[in-house]
Amino acid sequence: MSLILTKALAETIEQSEVDALHSRLTAMQAIEGNPMDVDIQRFGNATAFSVKNIPGPSFNTVKGLTDGDEQFVDQLIQFYEEREISVRFELTPAHASPDLLAHLQQAGFYQSDFHTSLYGSPIQNAVAVDERISIRRVESHEFDLFAEIYAQGFQMPAFLQSGIAHNNAILHSNDHWNFYLASVDDEPAGIGVLFVKDGIATLAAAATVPHLRNKGVQNALIQQRIQQASTLHSRLVVGQAKFGSVSQNNMEKAGLKIAYTKAIWVRQ
Repeated sequence: MSLILTKALAETIEQSEVDALHSRLTAMQAIEGNPMDVDIQRFGNATAFSVKNIPGPSFNTVKGLTDGDEQFVDQLIQFYEEREISVRFELTPAHASPDLLAHLQQAGFYQSDFHTSLYGSPIQNAVAVDERISIRRVESHEFDLFAEIYAQGFQMPAFLQSGIAHNNAILHSNDHWNFYLASVDDEPAGIGVLFVKDGIATLAAAATVPHLRNKGVQNALIQQRIQQASTLHSRLVVGQAKFGSVSQNNMEKAGLKIAYTKAIWVRQ
């Protein structure tokens, strides 16, 4: 496929983000009793994701809202209000329009942030990797370690580690998901996650423990996952990162380029 960015390719990139989150949350929802209280609803072209027992924007967000979906905004607001969760819209340039933006503004929303989506071919740039760094697959019994690194990397409280471990362990046997552990001199240092569906590989999550940062761990994890994407004959690699962040820089070093910056809209 051509990697010249078109509206159609931008829509494919956005859909890959929807697919990855949908796969993860569907697996969580399928846990007996739905302990995380996951709910996923479709409103027009938009998908509303909600995990009531995991606060924060990562799992509680609206993706795919497009021009013409203005009629569903009130229903989306009601959906989140009933669950006592703040509404968050992720808008892409491929789908935004003056009418949609004006409608959100009139409904009491404003743009609060940007977030970068990147893409590229599964052929990585040559980036030197420290020979002290080794990467391997996470074993099924190692998700407590995975969760410890994840929590430290994202500066999350330790009491959340049990939930992180469980919510990722349930994906270990899912063919769409791949989990990696990076070590520096045999000391566990970072984790990386890859989601692959319909020939598109998503760099789904990555974290490094604070005291082992700036050693090339994330660069190595990106290259490992791009290599796996190539092995699986993926035609496209996509990723997300905070605008201008080290994560974005690392993806660009590996050959990915910016597709667009999403506009994050929240209620005033």
